[in-house]
Amino acid sequence: MRRFESWGRYPTAEQTLKPLFWSDDFPIQGEATLSQLPVGMGRSYGDVCLNDKNALLLTRGLNRLLAFDPDTGVLCCEAGTTLAEILDFAVPRGWFLPVTPGTKFVTVGGAIANDVHGKNHHVVGTFGRHVVGFGLSRSDGTQMECSPASHPQFYSASIGGLGLTGLITRAAIQLKPVVSRKIECETIQFHGLEEFVALSDAHSHREYAVSWIDCVSRGRSAVRGIFMCGDHATVPERQNRAEKAKLTIPVDLPEFALSRTTVRLFNTIYFHKQLKKHVALTTDYESFFYPLDSLLHWNRMYGKQGLLQFQCVVPHIDGLAAIRAILQAITQSGLASFLAVVKIFGDAVSPGMMSFPMPGITLTLDFPIRTNRTFSLVDRLGDMARAAGGRLYPAKDARMTKNQFREFYPRHEEFGQYVDPHFSSTFWRRVNEA
Repeated sequence: MRRFESWGRYPTAEQTLKPLFWSDDFPIQGEATLSQLPVGMGRSYGDVCLNDKNALLLTRGLNRLLAFDPDTGVLCCEAGTTLAEILDFAVPRGWFLPVTPGTKFVTVGGAIANDVHGKNHHVVGTFGRHVVGFGLSRSDGTQMECSPASHPQFYSASIGGLGLTGLITRAAIQLKPVVSRKIECETIQFHGLEEFVALSDAHSHREYAVSWIDCVSRGRSAVRGIFMCGDHATVPERQNRAEKAKLTIPVDLPEFALSRTTVRLFNTIYFHKQLKKHVALTTDYESFFYPLDSLLHWNRMYGKQGLLQFQCVVPHIDGLAAIRAILQAITQSGLASFLAVVKIFGDAVSPGMMSFPMPGITLTLDFPIRTNRTFSLVDRLGDMARAAGGRLYPAKDARMTKNQFREFYPRHEEFGQYVDPHFSSTFWRRVNEA
């Protein structure tokens, strides 16, 4: 048993680690006592990528690009391939990811299993909508080719299925054409959630949109933020590979580094860093999509106890009231979120039966763990999202209860029929057996 951490570094867990290098390394013969779970880069924040006292199947060895059609943009690769590796291959050839989360250091298998979303959800939906098909290997040796036309139930269950339906060995992804590395973007300061919604509506034609929000300041500065939107540049240029990140946080920072005072100071500087309310600029896609990827091990900023990530989505009806109440609860708690993001989700339906996004407003927050105070706040925020008819994102969760899970994901019983009997996770046991 060895320790393996999620990106949030909480909860702690010890697992038997089993590296995979070829698709036929699985199923592992003679393994009947330990449940298994595939894991790629471990960039989930809570416990969906943990399998305490059981086995993790490490998929990073399955990282080969298998085929690419330059006419259609369909790329076939093994499931342990990272989005960074796809970008290194595809961007110089004039193609880009259809959907990307806020980090490129996730595997294709993880992107499917968590049905990740990005800044363009209001336009194109989740990652799963662009998965042409994938290979699925079950613990009994069954091999399936899953697509909307072949084994459609397993296709639907595996997209957003948290790695529980079997081992995704390879996948075919529909990329999108681009002619430049650059993003033509706008950044606009706003005050209040109503202005955020108005900006989102006015710029809904832009492919990418997201907002940073200050959830610490009070008074006239309360709920201020920066709305960011953009599109791929249309002027052709040579597209080289991205440079590797060079900066890193070498050690865990002390607790005072992310106190309420330091976060308030950072937020003030960040909000006022642009001297004008509205700025238009052209930037590289790396800084637009992956600002934190340039700083390796940035999770160490939160200290050795780790962090709790919280992401909810609430429906448009009464959505603003729910988000406002959540932000007020954070302010009153005395805790502070260093990275707070708010965005409008569109109505594109994912093929995944357990996919997180739904039409509405999504809010993402992270809190350094400060014993029970942090847990109590996050638990309260989860109840507030539930009362508003919303749901929480398993990939960023460490506190969801069994009753919450069943209400958030009404198809959970149907999904359970497709879970591999020898697969499990700490998260799955928590929301089913607690």
